[in-house]
Amino acid sequence: MSRPIGAASELPAAPDLPTWLRPLADGASRVRPEQLSRLLPPSEGGRRSAVLILLGADEDGPNVLLTERAPTLRAHAGQPSFPGGRLDPSDDGPVAAALREANEETGLDPDGVEVFAVLPDLFLTPSRSVVTPVLGWWRRPTSVRVVDAAEVASVHVVRIADLVDPTNRLRVSHPSGYVGPAFTVAGLLVWGFTAGLLSQVLRLGGFERPWDADRVEPLPADVVDLATRDQAAAEVTSDNHLDPADHRRDRRGGG
Repeated sequence: MSRPIGAASELPAAPDLPTWLRPLADGASRVRPEQLSRLLPPSEGGRRSAVLILLGADEDGPNVLLTERAPTLRAHAGQPSFPGGRLDPSDDGPVAAALREANEETGLDPDGVEVFAVLPDLFLTPSRSVVTPVLGWWRRPTSVRVVDAAEVASVHVVRIADLVDPTNRLRVSHPSGYVGPAFTVAGLLVWGFTAGLLSQVLRLGGFERPWDADRVEPLPADVVDLATRDQAAAEVTSDNHLDPADHRRDRRGGG
């Protein structure tokens, strides 16, 4: 049963999902907030937003939907991301917001999406954003595209097999001292918030393969330039809260 934008009905049971997706649904139902982030959202306040982690499958196997943010945006310019954004007053919660934003950014038809889990809220301290990750199964895939070039530079359906390929995984360092997970796929360098959350989803779903976590490379200069524009550098340092495995190697030793 699909969920139109704005619906607030109960999430579907995991047994309705394909076999390959059930471990993720099970893991998402049991994950604790502190397994995803060291900083928990405040009891009240914060800017509410949501992202859609949309997983589908085709003849090449399971995949996930990613976008590349436009280089002209003020925050996280040019960075790969999950579709998503702030909750509007008209949104019936984070699920509705995630589906609406995905529709506005990629033309995704929400009627083909089955939302099966909502992960614990994540808190990004500098921007005081409370982000709700929404997990969806792309039951009936349709074509996706760039809808508004002012917001999205490109749209990608990325194979899970490519994400977990050890040759495509590494950690990246920022001049601020941030060190965190990254992926090189589809001509993109996925890092920061999105890479941290993506690495957790791959772990929860049992997709992860052994990879060399000691491979650390500096972020390219053009990526750093975009990240530091309009005070975005302060937001970068909060992204390492997403991957507990990286905390032990963070050169700042905390925060």
